[in-house]
Amino acid sequence: MLEIIIAIVASFVSLAIGLGLGYFIRKQVGKNQASSVEAKAEKILNEAKNKEQELLLKTKEKAIKIIDEAKVEENQRRLEISQIQKRLETRESMFDKQLLEFEERKERMQKKVEEIQAIKTRVDEAYEKALLELQRISSLDKEEAKALLFERVEKQVKDDLMGRIIKLEHENSEVYESKAREIVIDAIQRCASDHSSETTSTAVNLPSDEMKGRIIGKDGRNIKTIEKMTGCELIIDDTPDMILVSGFSPIRRRVCQLALEKLIKDGRIQPARIEEFIEESKKELALDIKKAGEEALYKLGITGLDPKLVSIVGRLKYRTSYGQSVLNHSIEVAQLCGMIAEELGVDAAKAKKAGFFHDIGKAVDQDTQGSHPEIGYTILKKFGMDEDIADAAAHHHDDKPEKLLTQIAKSADAISASRVGARRDTYEQFVARLEELEKTASDFPGVDKVYAIQAGREVRIFVKSDQVDDYQAYNLAKDIARKIENELQYPGEIRVNVIRETRIIEYAR
Repeated sequence: MLEIIIAIVASFVSLAIGLGLGYFIRKQVGKNQASSVEAKAEKILNEAKNKEQELLLKTKEKAIKIIDEAKVEENQRRLEISQIQKRLETRESMFDKQLLEFEERKERMQKKVEEIQAIKTRVDEAYEKALLELQRISSLDKEEAKALLFERVEKQVKDDLMGRIIKLEHENSEVYESKAREIVIDAIQRCASDHSSETTSTAVNLPSDEMKGRIIGKDGRNIKTIEKMTGCELIIDDTPDMILVSGFSPIRRRVCQLALEKLIKDGRIQPARIEEFIEESKKELALDIKKAGEEALYKLGITGLDPKLVSIVGRLKYRTSYGQSVLNHSIEVAQLCGMIAEELGVDAAKAKKAGFFHDIGKAVDQDTQGSHPEIGYTILKKFGMDEDIADAAAHHHDDKPEKLLTQIAKSADAISASRVGARRDTYEQFVARLEELEKTASDFPGVDKVYAIQAGREVRIFVKSDQVDDYQAYNLAKDIARKIENELQYPGEIRVNVIRETRIIEYAR
């Protein structure tokens, strides 16, 4: 039992010793670990302090460097400010000096103005005294003396002035007429175009006289249908193998002619076929009109136009004026305009357009209200043509057009219209017109003889030298020209040439 107790006590003692030894060992191990952690922490802290010292040193160095740079910049700015201040002071001193000089100059000018004003006052007083003295000596006031002086001067220079005016006008007119004559003659010689005389009827050939009856139809129903649908009159007379289509419109006559030719070729002439062929003829004529417009424009080198305007141009092929084809006339006017423009240094292409489109209004003037110049201007503006070209269409019949292109178109139009054979004019009408021209000029007092020459383009008037002086002859030419313009109708222009001649004859025996 005791052994058991001793064994238990021994186990307890050994247990206590073991616990104490374990606790000591643990304490020593913990202490060693704590010393190791503290050492690491201290090491990290020392490293951080070293880095802090390095950063502080670097920061101080940068700060010192920035301060030094700032001091250098500040010194430079101070130097620049100092230089600017010196320049400003220099300019200010120069400005003060110029201001003083200006003030001195102003004072001198003011003195001169006062001196001039005083001199002017003395001159005015002297002038008034002299004027009063002259009035006292001449017994005339200022207005009377002025009127007397003007009257004497007018008498002295009247004859010289009139002679000078006439001389200058003659010299200028001779130079201008010579130059214009050269340009016009050159253009006429370079432009050669033929003219075909159009009539108001068109002949249609028939294969036999039996065809006339078929065209007339039963109770005349066929011919009535044709006349109704085409607006033309069919003249069927005793002329063998031919009928005439009569009408004022060339387009209508052409439609009727084409329809008749188709009917004759087909052989079946009845109202239904007539209507069918007339419609076909209208379509065919529309294509022919467009083709004619394209050919005319291609001939003149005009491109880029609206197809509708090309068709309107083609209609001129079937439009005549005084028997002259308007399309051929327009082509000729365009060519003449181009030639004249080249001589004058004007845009020839633009002048060609102005000349070609000057009568474009005639293409639709029978279907539209208004004169052909107004219609032409409206058409050209609608299709976006240049204002100068539209103005040529609107004002080519004016006496004195404002724009140069219009004047060129007017001249070319007169040249084309006045060509021999261009327009139909019977011999009797021609002679009557010349007689009327001579009679119009011979009605003035002092006229001795009158001759119409150059196919009526010039009227030559010989006056009596003892009744008409040079000044009166000058006015007489203007009066005769004005009377011809107001009373007569003529294409182009007429030159009025008044001649005054004095002959003194003596005989030596």
